[in-house]
Amino acid sequence: MPRARRPPEKRYDKKVAVVTGASSGIGRRLAVDLAARGATVVGVARREALLAELEADLQRRTGAGATRVCDLADPAAFVELLGKVEEEHGRIDVLVNDAGTEALTPALPYTLSSSGTPEKQGSTATRLSGGVPTEYRYVLEVNFFAAVAGTLAVLPGMAARRSGIVVNVSSDVARAPEPRHGAYGASKAALSAFSESVAHEVASHGVSVHLLYPGWVPTAMGTSGTDDGGTPPSRFVRRSEERVSALTLERMGGPRMEINAAALPLLAPLARSFAPIAYQRAMRRLASTPG
Repeated sequence: MPRARRPPEKRYDKKVAVVTGASSGIGRRLAVDLAARGATVVGVARREALLAELEADLQRRTGAGATRVCDLADPAAFVELLGKVEEEHGRIDVLVNDAGTEALTPALPYTLSSSGTPEKQGSTATRLSGGVPTEYRYVLEVNFFAAVAGTLAVLPGMAARRSGIVVNVSSDVARAPEPRHGAYGASKAALSAFSESVAHEVASHGVSVHLLYPGWVPTAMGTSGTDDGGTPPSRFVRRSEERVSALTLERMGGPRMEINAAALPLLAPLARSFAPIAYQRAMRRLASTPG
C-alpha cells in the first residue's frame, strides 16, 4: 500500500511578518522559518550583533529580510517601530510577540530547607518603584505590555484589510504558576487573558489572534527557569525550537485560538479544580525546596 503523502507546508508568500525576540531561541527559529516559507520578515530584539547574523540569514533566504534593534521594555518605542515598518512595507500581515524575560521574584528573602532551617534565596527584587519591585515592572513591561501595545497597534490595519495574524507567546506557567516566579507567571497569565479576549473580539473582522504555549524549550531563557535549583521538566513537555516553529506556522491563521505544543500541561487546571489539596501540596513542596 503506498504511503499517504504529507500535506504541503503552509506558505506565507508576500506576507510581511514582524517577529520579536528574534535574536535567539524560538523567535529566531520562527523568523527564519517564516522567511523560508516566503514571508518578508522583520526581526526585532535588543542584541544588535545577533540581529546582524539573523539579517544576513534572512537576506540569503529571501533577499528582503531585515532586523531592527528595540528594547521591548519600552512599549512606546516598539509601537513607533511598528509604524515605521507599516510605512515601509505598506502593511503588517503577521505579528509574533515572542520577546520575553524571566527573573526570580520570591516573596520572601528566605525559604525553609528540608530540616526546617531558613536559607537565603537569590532574590533580586530589592529596589521599589511606586511600592512595586522594579523586577516586577520590568518583567511585566517586556512580557505583557509590549505585546499588548504591539497587538493593539497592528489590529486596526489588519481589521481594515480583513486579514491578519497575531501570535502571542505565553507559557504553561500561566496555567500553573510556580513558587518564586510570581512576576513571570503573572505576566504570562495576563497575556493569555488579554489575547483570548481580543481573539473573540476581532475574529469577525478576519483577524486571527493566537496564544502559543510552547512547552519547555531548552533556550537560554528556558534553562534560566531552572536556576533556582530546580530540574528540567518531564520529557513529555520538552520540545525543540524547530518543532514549536513548525507547529505554529501550520496552525496560525486556523480556527484554533490556542496552539499547544505539549498536551500534558493542559491537565494542570484540571488537577487544580478536581484535586485541589493534592495540587497545592505538590506546589508547596516545590516552594519548600532550597532555591
